[in-house]
Amino acid sequence: MPLQFDSSRYQRLESLSINTSNSVSVHFTTDQGQALLVEASAPGVFRLSIGTPAATGKPASGSAARAAALHDLLARPEAIGDAVVEQVELEGQPGFRIVQGEHALEIATQPLRLALYRKGQKILASSADADLYALGTEDAAAPASWTLAFDLEPAEAVYGLGESTIMLDRRAERVESDEPGSRALPLAWSPRGWGVYVNTVEPVVHDVCLEEFAPDSYVLTIADAQLDLFLFVGEPGEILNQYTQLTGRAGQPSLWSMGTWLHQAAGTDAAQLAGVARQMRERGVPFDAVSLQPPAAWEARAKLNLEWDASRFPDPRQVLGEFKALDLKVCTPGFPGVQTQNPMFAELEDKGWLLVDEDSGAAHVFDGVPATAGAPFGLLDLTHRDVWSFWRDKVRQIMDEGVDAVSCDVQLDIPDQVGARNGDTGARLRTIYPMLAKRCLFEAAAWNRTPPEGAVWTRDLFPTAQRQPMQASVPVPNTWEGLAESLRAALTNGASGLPAHAHDIGSPDHPLDGMTPELYLRWLAAGVFSSHLRLHAVPGLLPWDFGEEALQHAQTLMQWRYRLIPYVLGVIEDAARTGLPVQRSMALSFPDDAEAHAHELQYLLGPALLVAPAVQPGNQIRVYFPKGEAWWDLNTGWRYEGGTTWTFECGLDRLPIFGREGHMLCLGPAAQHTGEFNSARLLDEVWLFGMPVHNPSVMRNKIRVMQMQGSSYAKGLEGLKILPSEGLEVKRRGAEVRISRAR
Repeated sequence: MPLQFDSSRYQRLESLSINTSNSVSVHFTTDQGQALLVEASAPGVFRLSIGTPAATGKPASGSAARAAALHDLLARPEAIGDAVVEQVELEGQPGFRIVQGEHALEIATQPLRLALYRKGQKILASSADADLYALGTEDAAAPASWTLAFDLEPAEAVYGLGESTIMLDRRAERVESDEPGSRALPLAWSPRGWGVYVNTVEPVVHDVCLEEFAPDSYVLTIADAQLDLFLFVGEPGEILNQYTQLTGRAGQPSLWSMGTWLHQAAGTDAAQLAGVARQMRERGVPFDAVSLQPPAAWEARAKLNLEWDASRFPDPRQVLGEFKALDLKVCTPGFPGVQTQNPMFAELEDKGWLLVDEDSGAAHVFDGVPATAGAPFGLLDLTHRDVWSFWRDKVRQIMDEGVDAVSCDVQLDIPDQVGARNGDTGARLRTIYPMLAKRCLFEAAAWNRTPPEGAVWTRDLFPTAQRQPMQASVPVPNTWEGLAESLRAALTNGASGLPAHAHDIGSPDHPLDGMTPELYLRWLAAGVFSSHLRLHAVPGLLPWDFGEEALQHAQTLMQWRYRLIPYVLGVIEDAARTGLPVQRSMALSFPDDAEAHAHELQYLLGPALLVAPAVQPGNQIRVYFPKGEAWWDLNTGWRYEGGTTWTFECGLDRLPIFGREGHMLCLGPAAQHTGEFNSARLLDEVWLFGMPVHNPSVMRNKIRVMQMQGSSYAKGLEGLKILPSEGLEVKRRGAEVRISRAR
């Protein structure tokens, strides 16, 4: 069915007239008198802006400028691209073409339509049924929202847009940015080579090829008087690169956070968690950190100090000391809420430091959540810089007492009538509040560290989430489908620009009767080959709950995890340079291989490892090898050509893992925790997958590979054991290693 709009409510932009142009941008005026800026934001990135400060040339001022200082969405607002502007005729009508090398954006002016070209091929265009509309208000010259519609190819897949446990392809979905349940993020892209990002904190609705609405159209409805749209052209990896350069990238994670975490069981105290931690050490299960259950470990008290909850932590130093004696880091829950029965609630309300109910003018009282032990509370107004700085500094003081990380979820369904001092209300506040909270916590956690290293455990999703180094998982059922859902969540987050996603091994929030020894070990194996993983100190979810044989398999898998840490952290460091996530879907990594896309739960762990997780019972696992590459089995050393499908027999102690030809895998030593790592000698072995041609991913990489006369020469492998794949020979020449084909 074609798009249907109520024409009495929408004003269609019918024409454009050019004002000025240069090598970076073109300034137009619409038929409604609005300023339109089109610029080459970066190579392969085009920006269209109507009514924004960028378009009008007027700087933001007043409350808008103050708000931007705390939650600006762009890390690089200035244009750095270079383009040629041409006046052309498009379908018999005047138009313009903005050209960047092999890519171009065409703008038809009567009516206003867009077409995006990659290497001369049209990859995205405005819908023939609906172009660019402004939703009218009482003042027709000041539209309150925009609607854009793009035609897609039949069955064309769309990726990104946030977290999904259902499908990686978001086709036939509606995603609403301000609905916490939508788990939305703002970037969408297609393997055909286009990407779309709407730069706003106002609500955006993404209707992706809804059968009852527009089965082959991607429709955006943007509830913002200003339109700021970025269009990307290129391979999906390059789109993520440009998107994260534009909007910001993650800070540095701590080395210890790459190790295993252990989460406290509900209804237990810190002493009971310490008892489980001692069992982990005694049974030889490596791990590095414990995370405590909500409610928040501290709250505001007299003179606006944060003080430990005395009923749960009568002696915080003694509690923290128990874990430190086991060489463990500690993550405690925090929350920017103040319970109504707390004497500080009234004082904070008088200071205007809490979000308010605009109908009454009083502090809004929220229903209780786990972080407040179910008690009603008010929320600190983090849009106010003094409040934001206060909370950050108080959390820093708590962390100085021995806390290593903070957990906090604040993606609440904030009612529309709730407002902040900067004027934000409702939907806008629902979007920016978790963004402000997580940034605040990361700055507290990374305080006094160079480079800024910190860990904040949160499930919240929001614009700029990709600036933080870790995303926590959502609870899923303890079933085979639950395992598949957890993998989809990780891969959809990665496809949306988030660098690292933590895997929980099972969920205490769901019945445990479906968790069998086989499922547990398959789940653990998938978590081992991810960026982060967390076990639960819950009977029925611990490695020794499934018998001695299962425990031995778990110990083997966990040793693999610790040997992988230098590689995983190196991949996260690469994310800070490339925007690519740790876990990369087939569509992201191999956009031209449609057959690979159908194997949606396979993924690349970094650039070098292909992982095929087991998501159903049995030892037979089917693997598709993407075209154009060769793959080496880590278990057998056998080589497989790309474009083929094989079935492997895999016991419970391993997964089908394959090295990508031309790469190498650098492994660290076995350890019980990262404190046993020798920072001067972090690596132990190097595995070669065919002739190496790429520099390896490894933490603080100092290994370099060069090719000359049919051989590869590597520097930085001194003292490491090298395991060549079949057909290669290795010779050491001082500090240099020569790798050549065996004669």
